[in-house]
Amino acid sequence: MVALDPTPLREPRTGIRGWFSSREFRFSPYVYIAPFFISFAIFGAYPLIYNIWVALHDWHRRFGAGDFVGMSNFTWVLSQPRFWSSLQNTFSIWLLTIIPQLVVSLFLAAMLDQNLRTKTFWRMSVLVPYVVMPVATALIFGQIFNQFGLIVPHLHNMGLFTDLTAPFTQNRVLSHLAIATMVNFRWTGYNALIFLAAMQAVPRELYEAATVDGAGRMRQFFSVTIPNIRPTLIFVVLTMTIGGLQIFDEVRLFDDAGQGGSNNQWGTIVLYLYNLAFGNWQDRLGQAAAVGWILAFIVVIFTLINFFLTKSISSGESKPTRTSHKAWKAVVEERNATWEESRNGVFTGLPAWVEVEKKKKLHPHRPHEDWESDSDIPYGGSDTDSLADANLPIPNPLTFEGFDQ
Repeated sequence: MVALDPTPLREPRTGIRGWFSSREFRFSPYVYIAPFFISFAIFGAYPLIYNIWVALHDWHRRFGAGDFVGMSNFTWVLSQPRFWSSLQNTFSIWLLTIIPQLVVSLFLAAMLDQNLRTKTFWRMSVLVPYVVMPVATALIFGQIFNQFGLIVPHLHNMGLFTDLTAPFTQNRVLSHLAIATMVNFRWTGYNALIFLAAMQAVPRELYEAATVDGAGRMRQFFSVTIPNIRPTLIFVVLTMTIGGLQIFDEVRLFDDAGQGGSNNQWGTIVLYLYNLAFGNWQDRLGQAAAVGWILAFIVVIFTLINFFLTKSISSGESKPTRTSHKAWKAVVEERNATWEESRNGVFTGLPAWVEVEKKKKLHPHRPHEDWESDSDIPYGGSDTDSLADANLPIPNPLTFEGFDQ
């Protein structure tokens, strides 16, 4: 006989404690995620919505909100030549950063993925430029690209850019190359570690199978590595696009003035926004907010373009061929006809193992080692004999019944 527990059952809670207890499990997940959404609403969503309000008003930093002007701020920004030159500089520097950075970071990740000695040391070394402050990076490269730096005297000795005292700040193309070098120095190692993490997740059996098939290192990289890290590749390209179009630190610190050059040789769109809102020569918060929304629209467009291009280029799989209704109907009719032929015993397209089993049933006295290669063994009848004569199931090509080996 089973002994009963004499402990009385606990009575359910009532009142306010019972109300909280019954809803604790239901609302506890929302309590856990609430801090993030509250912080995002205060520091993300509210400034974003407020920026729309500022962009639609004649807003100044010193005098506050002015009259409602609608789209006049956007019209004013689009009519400024300095805005378009800043936009061209942004695209130029972005192209000079995204392509070399992507190639070099993939190469470094592939090298770090090999069986190297002290590989932890090398992996940490590539991240050192990322942890260096942008100010320190600007000071380091300022000693290289300024008028009395390491490169300019050698260029003058070779007879190059002798008409310019500071080629990297006076020439537009050279200034873009210098700023792109600073950006690549800082971010290449960071992206390389992201690629390395993705490469280490690729199954090693794929490389072993590729080696057995005779594929070299380059073929394995483009046929095995790249297709398997496609999601990471898309992510890195998107982040590089967003960050490249919003470049500010390196441009601001490239010279002492921080204005993008005397003729806006290397001024970017974000630096133009900063000068509109907080610069010494203008105080136009409304127009600066309009520049911010124009930049956001451009970033979204370029992000979508990069997403689809990267997805189509890096994907190693071909798209499935679409079959028309007419072609599919013909395939079904052909299979139905094949099934009817197999029921009548005239189907000749049976699998090889079915033919072998039929031979074994009809000729049990013959050795079975060479049935698969011996095509001269008689079946005991004509080609139209049904499989039922050999006590074998009739295979169904539609449902695959009778094909189990």
